Amino acid sequence: MARRPKKKLPRYPVELTIEKLSHDGRGIAYLDGKIQFVDGALAGETVKAIYTDTRSRFDELKAQKILTVSENRVAPPCAHVQECGGCSLQHISPAAQIDFKQSVLQEQFKHFGNISTCTLLEPVVGPVSGYRRKARLGVHYNNKRQEITLGFRAKSSGIINSISECMVLDERIATKIIALRELIGALTIRRSIAQVEVAAGDKDIALIFRHMELLREDDAKKLIDFGKQHNFHIYLQPEGPASVHRIYPEKGEERLRYRLDEFSLDMKFHPSDFTQVNADINNQMISRAIEWLDLSSEDRVLDLFCGLGNFTLPLARKAGKVIGVEGDDSMVVRGRENAEFNKLDNIEFYGANLQADFTKNKWAKDGFDKILIDPPRSGAIDVVQYLPAFGANKIVYVSCNPATLARDAGVLVEHGYKMVRAGAMDMFPHTSHVESIALFEK
Repeated sequence: MARRPKKKLPRYPVELTIEKLSHDGRGIAYLDGKIQFVDGALAGETVKAIYTDTRSRFDELKAQKILTVSENRVAPPCAHVQECGGCSLQHISPAAQIDFKQSVLQEQFKHFGNISTCTLLEPVVGPVSGYRRKARLGVHYNNKRQEITLGFRAKSSGIINSISECMVLDERIATKIIALRELIGALTIRRSIAQVEVAAGDKDIALIFRHMELLREDDAKKLIDFGKQHNFHIYLQPEGPASVHRIYPEKGEERLRYRLDEFSLDMKFHPSDFTQVNADINNQMISRAIEWLDLSSEDRVLDLFCGLGNFTLPLARKAGKVIGVEGDDSMVVRGRENAEFNKLDNIEFYGANLQADFTKNKWAKDGFDKILIDPPRSGAIDVVQYLPAFGANKIVYVSCNPATLARDAGVLVEHGYKMVRAGAMDMFPHTSHVESIALFEK
């Protein structure tokens, strides 16, 4: 098959005045009526930028020189900012970052939900470094140079860029990146290590090594010795997700833990389970959700997309009865495990297809006073249409995508609910990711 000819781009930089930011944090300018998306530029700035792509409706550029500097611009704190694809907003002050995320949320409510009036509360903020407890580090072996590249993928090409440190990773692993790279380089199967997944609990950290060929005994010993030296749990993944298993420590259950002090809860999870990456924001998020629901011991509460019980168990500390529902059966098992571990007997966990009508299930027959919903990025368009049938007077919607939250909010409003308050939560500082929360009442 013939290779597609490489696109010819303008050779010289162009001077642009940035009018505003796009939803992903790029500067927006106009040239001869055509939209120009400028990576690394801020609203109000005049920049010289070079083209990285050109299309019929818009061009993409990268700021090369800042001619007029915004008051919101700061020096990026990370040495890898130019190559790494992890943190695209480091050139914006933390305060301006969260203001930007609040504005994105408000704009999406207007655009997708047709909701023009909404009370935006103070955003939920926390540490802007060392916050990340879950990450996936890519690995590549360069045959020519005979060296390991370990890091995150580049912004545009997807190529793995080597890092020696990471300001947003949990410090317990961020300070061990060079040692981890040297470990992989010392393995006989170094060419077949595809990635290392990091999962951190309050006390322990697990590393999951994805390897594409059989692990030799001497390689296993090196991994185990590394785990002993740095106090890491070591897991292997020779095939799909179901193949993940621990080789160090040899004894004990394959679980990490995090504590929810406000609710006197200890949450157990497998390193490959979904958990919130930012422990500080997670604690604040749970508190805000429960405060907004205004629970009493008489309330019957539904928690949809409940996962391992991150919201379900705290809800059970305040409500009379909580039903957690999840589409992933393994998470239903984990939720029950956590309820039993914390000696909570007013919770029931069920698996259900949340893309179909779930109102006929036995657990749904008695309706609910309050509902919490925390769907994936795709939102819950197949779910929100059924929520009014339960008769709940309050719904809290936790979202990792403001566009789908806004779309689903419009549906709830059409069914008689009013969105009374909302706000952004800075779950991923230095990135354009917008986590948010909204309260609906009847």
